[in-house]
Amino acid sequence: MIEDDRPKPPPPLALDGLSVDELEARIARLKGEIAQCEELVARKKAHRSAADGLFGGPPTS
Repeated sequence: MIEDDRPKPPPPLALDGLSVDELEARIARLKGEIAQCEELVARKKAHRSAADGLFGGPPTS
């Protein structure tokens, strides 16, 4: 049998037990993480665009 070494997703969080303040803090943290991801995506797209300009775009079919 082949073992699956991929990380398993974390179990869903029980948010019902959190206070309003805790939920708002969690939302703020997640929004910060989303903003970081969006900035990284923008940088990677710009890098890819610069590389495509220098070396030519990806092959078209």
